[in-house]
Amino acid sequence: MAKEWAKSFYSSPAWAKCRKSFIRQRMGVDGGLCQECHERPGEIVHHRAWLTPQNIDDPDYTLSYRNLEYVCHNCHDIIHGRVSEITDKVVKYDFTPDGDLVIRNTSAYSGKYTPL
Repeated sequence: MAKEWAKSFYSSPAWAKCRKSFIRQRMGVDGGLCQECHERPGEIVHHRAWLTPQNIDDPDYTLSYRNLEYVCHNCHDIIHGRVSEITDKVVKYDFTPDGDLVIRNTSAYSGKYTPL
């Protein structure tokens, strides 16, 4: 989900046109494979240098093919730290009673923590 400051960009005609032409270009290169794993079809046009409130209006960041890659959902989640590359499972976080951030063990959560 786009952050509030990026919503107008992601709903803009310029982004729609750029995204569509980038996907078309990737389809011509390798059939649209994920540029990270090269195993699954790409599904998301990802900005390599993440967009920020400071660069959201700079087309060199937002609309340049040099800053885009076509990735599958799994690789996109790994890039954003939402999936563990090793286990290929969603990483869940929690807080200890002392307020420390920890990774919650995902197999039959028993209250055990893995410190970060």
